Amino acid sequence: MGFKKMKYLLLLSLFFGEPYRGSSQQLTLEECHQLARANYPSVKKLELISKSVEYDIQNAGKRFFPQVSFSGQATYQSQTINFSEVMGSLPGIAMPSVSKDQYRVQGEISQLVYDGGNTGYQKELIRSNGALQEQSLEAGIYALNSRVNTLFFSVLLIDAQLKQNEISRKNLSEQIQKTEASLANGNAFRSSLNELKAEVLNMEMAATDYRFNRSAYLKMLSLMIGKELGETHQLMVPVTGHGVSELSGADINRPELRTFDLQRKVYDVQIRQLRADYFPQVSAFFQGAYGRPTINIIENRFGPWYVAGMRFNWTLGNLYTRSNRKSLLLTGQNSVEADRETFLFNVRLDLSREDEQVKKYNGLIDQDNQAIGLRDSVARSAEAQLANGVITTHEYLQKVNALNLALQNKILHEVLLLQAMYNQKFISGNP
Repeated sequence: MGFKKMKYLLLLSLFFGEPYRGSSQQLTLEECHQLARANYPSVKKLELISKSVEYDIQNAGKRFFPQVSFSGQATYQSQTINFSEVMGSLPGIAMPSVSKDQYRVQGEISQLVYDGGNTGYQKELIRSNGALQEQSLEAGIYALNSRVNTLFFSVLLIDAQLKQNEISRKNLSEQIQKTEASLANGNAFRSSLNELKAEVLNMEMAATDYRFNRSAYLKMLSLMIGKELGETHQLMVPVTGHGVSELSGADINRPELRTFDLQRKVYDVQIRQLRADYFPQVSAFFQGAYGRPTINIIENRFGPWYVAGMRFNWTLGNLYTRSNRKSLLLTGQNSVEADRETFLFNVRLDLSREDEQVKKYNGLIDQDNQAIGLRDSVARSAEAQLANGVITTHEYLQKVNALNLALQNKILHEVLLLQAMYNQKFISGNP
């Protein structure tokens, strides 16, 4: 940070150095950011997203748990195998027959052995989608900082205006005392005294307006941070020790960029998941049953039996559309990259705008200092001229008001300079 910026910010800090009114509770901008985040209702969704991801991964992994199924049936057939017709009649031998009413109760245990890596890809996709949801939420929460900054610096500006208003009022009060003394000695007009009192009243009315506006901004800030703020709370002016710096050329670290990266990762996992189409699914199974007939149908009686073995399932239909599905995913990935570039383009534009604002307010503050020096000299001279009866009270007040306006302009420009520098921090994502 240049010497001029540091000088202005330190002067501004000294200007706010005293509490606004009575004993106060201090609150920094960074604390407001933290409180606003903790108070934001959507923050609760972060834990819910984490739990959902955990449950989905557990469910995906259960594909490799043994799968148990039961079935049963009772049927009647119009005909069955007639061994007498097939083999003919043999003397002294009774040919077996199979009943037309048949019954079966069956249970099967199957165990997935290999699925081409599809379950692994599914778990990775669940994690990536979960991280994307969390980061999208973080990006939305980050946007709160801009709203907090606006309210915070609005209160700072009013505090500075109140302080300057009080200084000006005290100066006029001293002039009123001098005029009252001159009036008692017959060296001043009562109209001059009344004009000074009217100007003090205007300042008190302005102070009342400032206080009401301050209260309104504090109420809005209270709602955002979930903490009741009143007149006893003093918002601390951020200074160089709090991390204010020039950031127009710094790296951009906005949470939205992490969101774009995670979107690309989701597409990348989906593209790699297409490899599973090339491989079959292999599983082991065991079937146990009871019924009539058994596997040995010749006996034609009720009894148990079992079958154990391996099976595989290889669906080749997915290979027909694999190329198009991959192209669609690559198109989505390219779209994310285009969105990322658009975002960075807009961020750089915003940083350039804020950089110009910083330069503008630095220039204006230089001019403010020159104007204040001149106006202060004129006001001091006018005070001496008023005491000697060279000018009227009205003319004196014109000079004093011109000085007050110059001081108010400098206060405004100093606060706006600080806000522009913090806007750079927010836009670039560098706290």
